[in-house]
Amino acid sequence: MSTADLAALQPLCLVGPTGCGKTAAALALAQHCRVEIISVDSALVYRGMDIGTAKPSAVELAAVPHHLIDIIEPTEAYSAAQLLRDVAALVPAIQARGARPLLVGGTMLYIKALREGLSPLPQADPELRQELDARAAREGWPAMHAWLATLDPATAARLAPLDAQRVQRALEVCLLAQRPMSELLAEQPALEGPGAHWPLWSLEPPDTPAGRAWLHARLAQRFDQMLEAGLLDEVRTLRARGDLRPELPAMRCVGYRQAWEALETEPLHLAQLRERGIAATRQLAKRQITWLRSMPQRQVLNAQDPQSWRALLAQV
Repeated sequence: MSTADLAALQPLCLVGPTGCGKTAAALALAQHCRVEIISVDSALVYRGMDIGTAKPSAVELAAVPHHLIDIIEPTEAYSAAQLLRDVAALVPAIQARGARPLLVGGTMLYIKALREGLSPLPQADPELRQELDARAAREGWPAMHAWLATLDPATAARLAPLDAQRVQRALEVCLLAQRPMSELLAEQPALEGPGAHWPLWSLEPPDTPAGRAWLHARLAQRFDQMLEAGLLDEVRTLRARGDLRPELPAMRCVGYRQAWEALETEPLHLAQLRERGIAATRQLAKRQITWLRSMPQRQVLNAQDPQSWRALLAQV
């Protein structure tokens, strides 16, 4: 394939906060040009987690080639480093088929890794993570955060005591490297991100009271639809497997964590689950928007306009 052909098939990134219609926009775009979709979502990788992740339906998955969906079990781990390796293999393969890679998702750590690369920190150690999870189950994550503060005060200062996933990772790095993670990040150059120059389009609501109200209403409606579609039954099935724990990254996904906790209480308080699920989804969207606003190179599409995706047609 010539350089000109590759330039014409340069990957595009379509990102945005949860609930803003990224999947619908990507599928609409695929009706007008030949693309293959690469998911950039840390929850869609898990098999058996369909309702709470708003995974594309079987019909949608069949309509357009999708990648990095349903690739691991909820017991397994997936990382930004693995994403970079997978994307590095997928992009040229998709281009060789004459299609344009369209990266779609809202996991901001993954998007940041694609744009800026990753520092070469020690890889995950499943056995050590199990030990950390077991200690956290006994002592609680605030105590784990306090332990991190003794090993790496700089990293602990920027992490919330209940941010279990990041506290766990920071402890893991400190213990494996026998040095603070903050020192490693300061002295080691980042690995180059493959998507540093890929066009970055972001589907966002307007930064106005009306825009925020629109997003909040959509997120509430979306969570209600998940409950109606059987989110609780899906989590019951996951709990019944016997090999999953609430501390696993898969079970810490928004919606799943709240449903798991609700199923542990008697009697089941559905109204309380709904309130907590919607609140957690709003918090997720707020964090995603904050990340996006730190990326001035992005081109913003109005999520309230169902036809805003058409601006992408000029790029394909």
